[in-house]
This record gives sequence, structure tokens and C-alpha cells, in this order.
Amino acid sequence: MNILVTGSSGYIGSNFINAFENKYNFFKFSLQENSIDTIDFKNTDIVLHCAALVHQKTEYDYKTYHDINVQYPITLAKKAKEHGVKHFIFISTIAVYGEDTELLTENTKCNPITPYGKSKLEAEGQLLELSDDNFIVSIVRPPMVYGKNAPGNIDSLIKLVKKTPILPFAGITNQRSFVYIGNLISLIDRIIEKKVSGIFLASDNTSISTTYLIEHIAKALDKSVYLVQVPFFATFLKILKPSLYKRLYGNLEVDNDITKKILDYKNPYSTEDGIKYMIHGATI
Repeated sequence: MNILVTGSSGYIGSNFINAFENKYNFFKFSLQENSIDTIDFKNTDIVLHCAALVHQKTEYDYKTYHDINVQYPITLAKKAKEHGVKHFIFISTIAVYGEDTELLTENTKCNPITPYGKSKLEAEGQLLELSDDNFIVSIVRPPMVYGKNAPGNIDSLIKLVKKTPILPFAGITNQRSFVYIGNLISLIDRIIEKKVSGIFLASDNTSISTTYLIEHIAKALDKSVYLVQVPFFATFLKILKPSLYKRLYGNLEVDNDITKKILDYKNPYSTEDGIKYMIHGATI
């Protein structure tokens, strides 16, 4: 099977290619370096669209997000459909749900509040309109992805644990869902095998607290870290850094039982495995 991957140098795209290079034939495409008009869809069975402008510390205006996260994939999908490609897989995000819902399912109402989340939801809607019996569109919504060399907040936590022996994160009982990169790309592979259209949620099997995450990162690093409770620390953080407070203390759980049932799918890795492989690396 021949798969065209956009964002092939990004974290999800590169890991998918590396893991399944003996199973599929891959064609790589960079939207930054080439025009969509230059793509030769001959013998292409599937497009896996991983390229995106993700949420940044410096927020771009919506038009910038729209151009990259909506216009590119829609133009790409239309051309792919015109040239006989049978399956289009779009990597979206749980940011389409917004930030007020603590338990997410495939049927949870979407209410994005960031330009990134809004652009992804708009793209999803237009892509699903293209779906028919001859052109399958599959939408994958992952939470924060972690793994060896993954960018993002968990990498910042790893660096913090490495440098600081005492951290003020004891006794945090929140529950958040993440997805290990090995579980995410295995889910994408299953979608390809099953040839199913629709919206699919990716997630590890268990949600974890910030305290649990830090303790297991320290364990995987074989490093002693002392977690303490600092009076009013959470209160000050909530006032001064509300977004950071939500990530460290807030709940955001993903229930993807519908996805697993439709795909007859089970995650190959536990959260404990994922954390260990994130620190030490692993063959996925």
C-alpha cells in the first residue's frame, strides 16, 4: 500500500514512517518546501496529513491558522479525491473541544476557543463533507502526545525533574489523558487496516495525575525527587499562570471506548511502558 505523508519530518509523521517502513511504501511531502500542485498522486492509496501549524506561545491570527490548517488540507483532499485516492487521514486535536469539558468522548460537543482548535474543527467539517463510498475520510483527535524526544510540556517536566530535586507537586489528584506515540501510530495503522471513515479519539488506557506522572518520570530516570506541598502554591499559580495551573491541576480525561469498539482495537502499550520508553527510547 502506498501512503503519501505530509509533515513527514514532524513528530507523528516521522514516527509512523519509521515504525511501518517495512509494511507500507511511503512518499514524503513538505507543504513548506513544495506546492500541492506538484504532487503526483499516481499509485497513491492513502494520504496521511500530519502537517499543521500547532498552538504556539506566540499566537498567530486566525487567518494564518486557516491558511495552513484548513486551506491546505482541503485543497490536498480535493486533489487526492480527483486523482482516485481512496483514503484521507487527518490528524486533528482534542483542542476542538475547548477547555471547559473534563470528560471527552467521540460525541462530546465541540467548542474550540483557540485559533488552533477552531481551524482544526473547520477543517474536519469540510473534509467530512468530501467523504463518500469512494473516498474515506478519517479524523484522529489525540490529546498531548508523549514519547522519546516529543516536544511540549512533558519534555519540560522531564528537564525539571532532571535539574530539581525538590518539587512542589505532591498530592495532586487530578486526572489527565495523554497518548504515547506508539499507541497513536498503532491506532492510525488500525484505521488504515479497517478502512473506516469518521472521528476517532486516541488515548492511553488510563488517565494519570500530575503527581503520578512526575513520580514515574523520576523512576524511569532513576532519580530521587522529593515532592512537597507548598501552602497556597496552587492558588498563586491559578492567579498568575492560569493556563499552567490548568495543565498541572485540572482534569481532562478522554474516553475512547467507541473508537476501540469500531476498530476492534487495543493499545499495545501501557502508560507505564510509555513513560519508560519516553525516557530511554524504544523500538515501536
